[in-house]
Amino acid sequence: MTEKYTALYEEHKKLGASFTDFGGWQMPLKYTSELAEHHAVRNAAGIFDLSHMGEVWVTGPGAAAFLDYALVGKISAMAVGKAKYSLMCNEDGGIIDDLLVYRRPASAEAAGTESADRFLVVPNAGNAATVAAALAERAAGFEVVVDDVSVDTSLIAVQGPKAEEILLRLVPAAQHELVTGLKYYAGVEVPFLVAGAGQELLLARTGYTGEDGFEIFVDNADAAALWQAVIAIADEGELTPAGLACRDSLRLEAGMPLYGNELSLEGDPFAAGLGPVVALSKEGDFVGKAALAAKKDAGAGTSTGRKLVGLKGLGRRAGRAHYPVLKDGKVVGEVTSGQPSPSLGYPVAMAYVDVEYTEPGTPLDIDLRGKAEPFEVVALPFYKRSK
Repeated sequence: MTEKYTALYEEHKKLGASFTDFGGWQMPLKYTSELAEHHAVRNAAGIFDLSHMGEVWVTGPGAAAFLDYALVGKISAMAVGKAKYSLMCNEDGGIIDDLLVYRRPASAEAAGTESADRFLVVPNAGNAATVAAALAERAAGFEVVVDDVSVDTSLIAVQGPKAEEILLRLVPAAQHELVTGLKYYAGVEVPFLVAGAGQELLLARTGYTGEDGFEIFVDNADAAALWQAVIAIADEGELTPAGLACRDSLRLEAGMPLYGNELSLEGDPFAAGLGPVVALSKEGDFVGKAALAAKKDAGAGTSTGRKLVGLKGLGRRAGRAHYPVLKDGKVVGEVTSGQPSPSLGYPVAMAYVDVEYTEPGTPLDIDLRGKAEPFEVVALPFYKRSK
């Protein structure tokens, strides 16, 4: 596989990043200390390069109906300016990817025309090409245009309690309300002052850390200037470049699933606790509807099979992905993600466990290479930010 590099790769090298392969991309794993980067996001702010994620525009008079068919959620019910978490499934109900969908206002060129409806679909890095291809295939018979702009688009995230304060310094005072008034899971075009000029960029109040924060979509050609401007405008100690290692510990504390760990083609939304994302009641068919309805009727994630739960360690040793979960020495589940929690001070894990052992407070063990370590089932998320 040919290695891929984001438009910010040279910026990461200048900052001394250690790199790792992620979905074929060379991405910063950490810059100095993953623990320090984790705490920086929790206590101040971190800046992340998420340019390995995909971006696919879906436009045209049939866009809303098409996405209702292609994805499991009721995308047509979204208000303009909002974002929605959804899933793409196959005909068997297996999860191809979890993704975000943004409903955007009509472009100036299309305003008042039948082509005015616009949605931005953002799949995960390793699944971006698969999702784009599936969208193009499923578009047959709909009045839509599917445009994969992943290779031309960068995505920069600023996450943490100081994120808003920092970004406001790059926005003209007259437009501050665009940022301060932006609700969670919403997006707006904001003029950023970069290199002395105002450039309108899509700013979304979304993230994968459990903190307040933003994600900014920018053309590759302008990504380095924006990255440098955000870092330069922050006070000393206020903003820390952060890599994938702390992004994983942050999202685990926040109880957010990772495709390839908690989500897969072999799994289903109900076992993953994502049943509310599946709009079985929406009109018309969608890919995987019959299979998903059958899984729900069979009690997937409620009365049969396994369910995704949080596990809190009662000792000091952490469980890791694929470690067995035990009840009285019998295997009743498997860890999907696990590590010591930097914020909470004890080990945490997510695991699929037989449904009869998923009630919070249930004592379980994780088999740590032959030694049973005590854990207990807890409600997700492990960590909630103070608001």
